[in-house]
Amino acid sequence: MSLAVIADNKTPQADIEAQGRIDLAAAFRWFARLNMHESVANHLSYAVSPAGDKFLMNPRGKHFARVTASDLLLLDANDKQALSRPDAPDPTAWYIHGRLHAKLPQARCVMHLHSKYATALACLEDNMLYPIDQNTMRFYGEVAYDNAFGGMALSDDEGDRLASIIGDKSILVMGNHGVLAVGPTVAQTFDALYYFERAAETLLTCYATGKKLQIVSENVAILTARQWADYTQLSEDHLREVKAILDVEEPAYRS
Repeated sequence: MSLAVIADNKTPQADIEAQGRIDLAAAFRWFARLNMHESVANHLSYAVSPAGDKFLMNPRGKHFARVTASDLLLLDANDKQALSRPDAPDPTAWYIHGRLHAKLPQARCVMHLHSKYATALACLEDNMLYPIDQNTMRFYGEVAYDNAFGGMALSDDEGDRLASIIGDKSILVMGNHGVLAVGPTVAQTFDALYYFERAAETLLTCYATGKKLQIVSENVAILTARQWADYTQLSEDHLREVKAILDVEEPAYRS
């Protein structure tokens, strides 16, 4: 079963949630293998209701490498008492993910990491992702930038501010902070964040040479971004293969 945007009522809600739990758990495990996690911080979420307000998210204090499908919290973005429940989510995660799911129903999946290269890029005065190779060109026109970091996200206002900045983009470079990706499925968001990290690594590696960047023309960047947009099956194949590896080596992620 492929997890796609909930556009009809044909798929039972229980099946949508069950598959979402498995796909999201696989993403946690794989990001841990890639060392894209940070301690027991960072969060991934996936909306399981048609309106996008009910969503799955990792529990507070659980390492990515140990997350299982059943560990994921089912939260309601409209629940004013979410931080008072016995298994309350991390406050910063709640204020970011809760508000994005409440304000951006098209953002079915929200993934926020402090991965090494994306975070390093976010800390530069010029944190633009320039189109210098296929991976960086994938995100041409798809990146929003927030350069007004004012401390940790601990209020609805901060979550709403981030939602307004990302708008209809798929990536938010969070200045002095990290990166956030949104998408219609777990597979597409997972794949986008993976490739954004690779793109940031390439750009920073080029900067390290001290040589001038060879930036392609806008026309080439736009064309390549469109070609990437037509390559949608790649993300499904990527997550499918990740799950196939985990099914052999770490099958407990599904439990």
